[in-house]
Amino acid sequence: MAKLQKEIWIDQLMENYYVDSSFLSHGKDLSALVDYDAINMAEAGVDPEVLINNTTYPITSVQRVDKPLRMELDLFETVNTTVRYPEVIEYSYDQLESVLRGHRNTLRAKTSEKAAHAYAPNEDGIYTPVIRTTGQAYNSRKRLAPEDILSLKERFDGVDLPLESRFLVLHPSHLTDLIVYDMQAFKDITDFVDGRPKRFAGFNILQFSKPAYYNIATMTKLPYGAAGTNFCSFAFHSDEVMKADGDVKMYVRYDDPEERATLVGFDKRFIAVPIR
Repeated sequence: MAKLQKEIWIDQLMENYYVDSSFLSHGKDLSALVDYDAINMAEAGVDPEVLINNTTYPITSVQRVDKPLRMELDLFETVNTTVRYPEVIEYSYDQLESVLRGHRNTLRAKTSEKAAHAYAPNEDGIYTPVIRTTGQAYNSRKRLAPEDILSLKERFDGVDLPLESRFLVLHPSHLTDLIVYDMQAFKDITDFVDGRPKRFAGFNILQFSKPAYYNIATMTKLPYGAAGTNFCSFAFHSDEVMKADGDVKMYVRYDDPEERATLVGFDKRFIAVPIR
């Protein structure tokens, strides 16, 4: 009996995995550094000082100390799918795509959700600004106002973060806040027809619906998976965050006697975190 060609199924699963609109399409891809489901890298040390019109020689040397980092990739597993006549399906692109779509979508959603939580700052700091929204009161929260984005811009400017490749990933409710602001103030920050934000205050603006949650009293991030009500939008510079894809495995149980079918499931190794 013909057995499934796992390479075909895995290749199809990963086809168009990172769509252009995903924030994970930006940032550094360090997949090439993955070895045995882990990635070894180093957090860069302090950059050298620049001397102007120096008259003192010899110039002193300062050793740069890089901090070694080892990160194990998270394991994401899908629930098995019952597949009937798999040896026929794998030779039809449309049927194969129909079977795999659910696995791809759930893996994409979970990896993105984990990455969004990692990219969001743990707490307010010089290099990790956490800013309260200051707009109109609405449903027990304050709406996002353009002035809040400008405050974020000033925090990025304050640490000389390059203007290029700054990204702001808006929660859908915060995007709605900007549309409401546009309608009330007759501004032109968003596209009314498609509901998409334009580039604003130096940020390329994207959208994601499942970000991290915060303790509003302490302004600290809740652990991943913790229930919360105070959602966030988050920002990053593409040179300061990374993602890495590891192995993708397919598991098959042929001719299950109870299901009278073949069972299929997938594992995917993945991590996405700030580089430093």
